Amino acid sequence: MLTLGWPMVLTNVAQTAMTATDVVMMGHLGPDSLAAGALGSNLYMAFLIFGIGVMAAVSPMTAIELGRNRHAVRDVRRTVRQGFWAAATMAVPMWLALWQAEAILTAMGQDQALAKAAASYLHTLQWGLFPFFLYLGLRGFVASLQRPGWALVVVLFAVPFNAFANWCLMFGNLGFPALGLQGSGLATASASLLMFIGLALVVSFDRRFRRYHLLGRFWVPDWQRYRAYWRIGLPIGVTVAFEVIVFNGAAFLMGLLGATQLAAHAIAIQIASLTFMVPLGIGQAGTVRVGRAFGAGDRDGVRRAGAVALTLALGFMACTALLMLLAPGLLVSPFLDPSRPGSAEVMNLAMTFLLYAAIFQLADGAQVVGSSILRGLGDTRVPMIFAGLGYWVIGLPLSAALGFLTPLGGRGIWIGLAVALAIVSVLMLGRWFARERLGLMARMRAEAI
Repeated sequence: MLTLGWPMVLTNVAQTAMTATDVVMMGHLGPDSLAAGALGSNLYMAFLIFGIGVMAAVSPMTAIELGRNRHAVRDVRRTVRQGFWAAATMAVPMWLALWQAEAILTAMGQDQALAKAAASYLHTLQWGLFPFFLYLGLRGFVASLQRPGWALVVVLFAVPFNAFANWCLMFGNLGFPALGLQGSGLATASASLLMFIGLALVVSFDRRFRRYHLLGRFWVPDWQRYRAYWRIGLPIGVTVAFEVIVFNGAAFLMGLLGATQLAAHAIAIQIASLTFMVPLGIGQAGTVRVGRAFGAGDRDGVRRAGAVALTLALGFMACTALLMLLAPGLLVSPFLDPSRPGSAEVMNLAMTFLLYAAIFQLADGAQVVGSSILRGLGDTRVPMIFAGLGYWVIGLPLSAALGFLTPLGGRGIWIGLAVALAIVSVLMLGRWFARERLGLMARMRAEAI
């Protein structure tokens, strides 16, 4: 699990580092730019995260196929190619929607000036969606072959490229125009394209991957596999979207409380997102290990893979919770320039929010690994229902009530998020530990066959 998981973890951390780089540089443009960037980023993530979930179907589907038959070249190729088709299916309507970002944000009650600045950021950032989805499909493929290192190599090139491009395009260095937030979006979109091109070259020329001929005749339709892909991928996309969009909803609620609250929330949630990347990577490794064992009919292998993934994730999140509790200032300080007006107030509030993030670390790790190892069994529909119940029926209404109907304000919003994560983690783990009693192994294997 560690051999497979550590490159996935580092890949996730590196991908989040690109977003963190954007946030840090936006902070140096000033609190208003940071708030506008947070609004734009949260709207963008509402679309992006659904696509990430849908593209995640490549990994369990190919892992199960390789578990049944390690030489399943044709079936693996069919799945990856239909992942590309799914990416194209999603990208076009997402582009059209994001082009109307200013109207969407204004309709949500956000400040007109912030909405306009956020839209200018999104109008360059949005073009990175399609190449990033394609990269994710290829990443799922190399992960299912238990060789995720190449995805890490590619993203390690993209991180400094993104930072350098932001430095040039946001602030007008080296003769480039100073585009501000628009420059940040253009830099990140370019980094996404670089990631896809890099991994496409790897799977085309590396001898362990090229025999699958993934990029040959990818335009030929395969409607049967396309429908099968969406049967697995759509519930994953909705599940992930339920979680992330509720956090985005929390950001919009913060925007209604004021720019200071929103900026502080953006910093705290960015730190929490960075720690989340580790259990996410472990969960992705768990998906592959559970899927391969499930495809081979190895019940004990399924049990051991799930147990190891949960143990590793919860152990890590316990450590990050302690760090957030004991040294919040150390984590928050890189995000702001103390000489800027209003920075001290934002920093103090961000440190307060980070204490609430520490409370839900264990629940966050448990729910993401729980859903991931269930995914390795092909079990995606019931976890989707769990996510809808925990995040939308309970979590978001509770956040809104505590944030606006009590003196807690932004702290109440974070309490609601913590409660939602705790509920979903209990439901996910309960289903995993009851998998034999529920007949998941036998039923899912029959569906897969």
